Amino acid sequence: MNVKQTRAIDIGPFSVGGNSGLFLICGPCVIESRDVLMEIAEALAIWSQKEGVPLVFKASYDKANRTSLSAFRGPGREEGLALLQEVKSEFDFPILTDIHHPEDAAPVSEVADVLQIPAFLCRQTDLLLAAASTQAIVNVKKGQFLAPGDMEPVVKKIAESGNRKIMLTERGSSFGYNNLVVDMRGLVEMRDLGYPVIFDATHSVQRPGAGNGYTAGDGALAPYLARAAAAVGVDGFFIETHVRPEEAQSDRENLIPFTQLPRLWEQLQSISELLQG
Repeated sequence: MNVKQTRAIDIGPFSVGGNSGLFLICGPCVIESRDVLMEIAEALAIWSQKEGVPLVFKASYDKANRTSLSAFRGPGREEGLALLQEVKSEFDFPILTDIHHPEDAAPVSEVADVLQIPAFLCRQTDLLLAAASTQAIVNVKKGQFLAPGDMEPVVKKIAESGNRKIMLTERGSSFGYNNLVVDMRGLVEMRDLGYPVIFDATHSVQRPGAGNGYTAGDGALAPYLARAAAAVGVDGFFIETHVRPEEAQSDRENLIPFTQLPRLWEQLQSISELLQG
């Protein structure tokens, strides 16, 4: 299969796709507090500016699909957007965050450069059309229940609505109970749709529901899958991180600690450059 060159898309001060090289979507899973959010953002800003890493800052203001009713969800849309705007103003990051309802799209797009469609909602037509109508970049996570080729109708819903600023993210597929696997062939198939493809290293190692009321995971395996995806060829990576991972209130077992991030990014860049010859 000859993989098409993906469409180039501008995100803030840099481009993704095409011949742009790797970029990184990175941040905590959820906004835990202003202090924690700003601490992580500052650490990422210092590192990314020093190393020239094209970085989109991500954090969710609401985790609407938590396993348990008592699990921490975040501060909600109004407070969460205010905090993300503060990160954007202070550190000049492009911003990515999830939306869950069609009515979220317009107000969230006033702050976020990228609207992310969660995997469980990737076929929700009204949500896709609302996101497309904002003319923001739309990043759709492939559902755990879909084959890679099933993302073509998803792409068409957005593109035929007049928005071709589309990115697709692989985050693993359900494999029996409480387990996900990544078929690396899917990265090739989705890139052949012509839009930038991102590999989500942290959610791909989740063990959904395996934590007796919460989503467990095998975060130590995330770097291995990331390096494999770099060797296949992707446009970017989605990596959740935390400066104090043991205190993270969501996806604690799947994230990559900030202290490990620079070395992993160096490896991913090296693999990508080798692949490009």
